[in-house]
Amino acid sequence: MMDTVLITGGTGLVGQALTALLLERGYRVTVLTRGNKVSETPNLRYAHWDPFRKMLDITALQEADHIVHLAGANVAEGRWTKRRKQELVDSRVDSSNFLFSSLREHPNKVKKVISASATGYYGPYTGKPFTENDPPADDFLGTTCKAWEGSVRQIETLGKKVIILRTGIVLSLKGGALKEFHRPAKLGFATVMGSGEQFISWIHLQDLVRLYHNAIANDQLQGVYNAVSPRPVTNRELVQALARAVKGNSFITVHVPAFALKMALGEMSVEVLKSVKVSSEKIQQTGFAFSYPDVDSAVKQIVSNP
Repeated sequence: MMDTVLITGGTGLVGQALTALLLERGYRVTVLTRGNKVSETPNLRYAHWDPFRKMLDITALQEADHIVHLAGANVAEGRWTKRRKQELVDSRVDSSNFLFSSLREHPNKVKKVISASATGYYGPYTGKPFTENDPPADDFLGTTCKAWEGSVRQIETLGKKVIILRTGIVLSLKGGALKEFHRPAKLGFATVMGSGEQFISWIHLQDLVRLYHNAIANDQLQGVYNAVSPRPVTNRELVQALARAVKGNSFITVHVPAFALKMALGEMSVEVLKSVKVSSEKIQQTGFAFSYPDVDSAVKQIVSNP
């Protein structure tokens, strides 16, 4: 039998797509959830956990060969109130700390832990794409990602391999930014945020889950990798590529001014307007080839297979 992969945050956008890919490749998958879901799919089971109450199905942990750690509240949901920001940090750091203490306290055969992080780790673009060696930004997302990664890296002290994927904007119509841009695109509008000149480091959902599978299957991988396509685009290029895929050339480009975004989103508008250009060279040097390296092929595939 193939290895068993334990996934936290497995009911989200990335987790569902990764589960489907792993089952297709013959793995057994256990998804940790705070709910009480029952699986009717062969080789897939759900197990209970609640990191805030320190509850975990220990059998699920002991059956696992690899852990994919995706748990974390959605950064793009709701205004960044003081309470919400604390929740964004705690949902990542507390769950990682709980995973670490559970692996330390219970005998297990876990070989590696592959964790999500985000390109929010980096500051705004200053002329040179960020690499994995660059320091974190000192803003909210930079400090959150630093704490998140630190809480995961302590698992290395248990003799396990840790791989961290700093993920860009994930392109899919099932969730995330592209879904929001798709609504006006269907009506013939390409909605540019602010100046539209800010860079977006993005990745097609299918390439991202292939990267996670690669991290499980390829024993050469270790440490931090940027999970972004080789060709970042501006916000304008992204929304226009989407509008073209949906409407051909019959669309109008409209601007949502920065001040309106600040009024609507509060502090979160900083992330929408920030220019982030991140290098994918390190993961490409391991031999990983992107199926969707450019935004036009990515959005065409997504729009034709929603």
